[in-house]
Amino acid sequence: MTYQAEYIWIDGNEPTAEMRSKTKILADGDEPGIWGFDGSSTNQATGDNSDVVLLPRFQCPDPIRGGNNVLVMCETALPETLEPHPTNTRAAAVAAYDKYKEHEPLFGMEQEYTMLDPVTGWPAGFPEHGYPRPQGPYYCGVGAVKITGRDIVEDHMKLCMAAGLAISGINAEVMPGQWEFQIGPVDTVTVADHIWMARYLMYRLGEKHHLEISLEAKPMPGDWNGAGMHTNFSTKEMRENYDAIIAAAEALGAPGKPEEHLAGYGIGIEERLTGEHETQRFDQFSYGVSDRGASVRIPWQVAQDKKGYIEDRRPNANADPYVVAALMTETVCAALEK
Repeated sequence: MTYQAEYIWIDGNEPTAEMRSKTKILADGDEPGIWGFDGSSTNQATGDNSDVVLLPRFQCPDPIRGGNNVLVMCETALPETLEPHPTNTRAAAVAAYDKYKEHEPLFGMEQEYTMLDPVTGWPAGFPEHGYPRPQGPYYCGVGAVKITGRDIVEDHMKLCMAAGLAISGINAEVMPGQWEFQIGPVDTVTVADHIWMARYLMYRLGEKHHLEISLEAKPMPGDWNGAGMHTNFSTKEMRENYDAIIAAAEALGAPGKPEEHLAGYGIGIEERLTGEHETQRFDQFSYGVSDRGASVRIPWQVAQDKKGYIEDRRPNANADPYVVAALMTETVCAALEK
């Protein structure tokens, strides 16, 4: 008897990395082992030295194929040495988590995405060559006039649950055709593994329903919300006292830190972080209680309880969750140790 292992990895595409995958047939009882691929076709090697190694790192049931088939998230590595490939961002997230594990960092990431017609590029729910009513009724909306794509979203949630991913919710977003799922609370590495795997499952559903699933930061120009990956973060210190909450927020705004973080928060930051549509400007930093126009929001309940978490509202939908999680862990935990 055999089963199928879908090897998944992140390529070297620029400016935004994309997912790749291929299938390996294994005998029952055999674990997915080291494999490889042609890096010259993924912007990760040259044709005269094209081999890139796949190192299995995270595995979950394959809810699409079912049975005992699995999905395998891999790190990319260099041949011979098996050192992390330059495009391997997971290794840095692992290093950050290992370094600051005693602070017990926890994440909840809110992945927004937009369903697009693959031919026209127009968002689902937009009239052909036209525009719907202005934003307002679509966020968490109900009804055929307000909502498009709920069946796909529900199917995606069920697939994530069947795969054992830490999905914690879904909702319709502010622009028609725009939705969100949440992953967490889990640690630095797990949150990114699960976000990438949930993205993979959504892309596969997009293939089935003939829709492009876009993580573009500003899929529609004009008076429409962009798409982000708001990142909720806490450490054990933050979950115990409010001073650590303030210290974390101030650490993210320390000299040089806003620029460092924005460089790793995805492509199209300037288009999305305009100071409008529930954002702070990309060239300004602020934090505040219950302020969705701030760079970092301290939820109202956290201010009341004097403990909890913060929400970094700056990461784009197309950001690499490994990079975001590593940056947050490094910046905040280092500040808490001072």
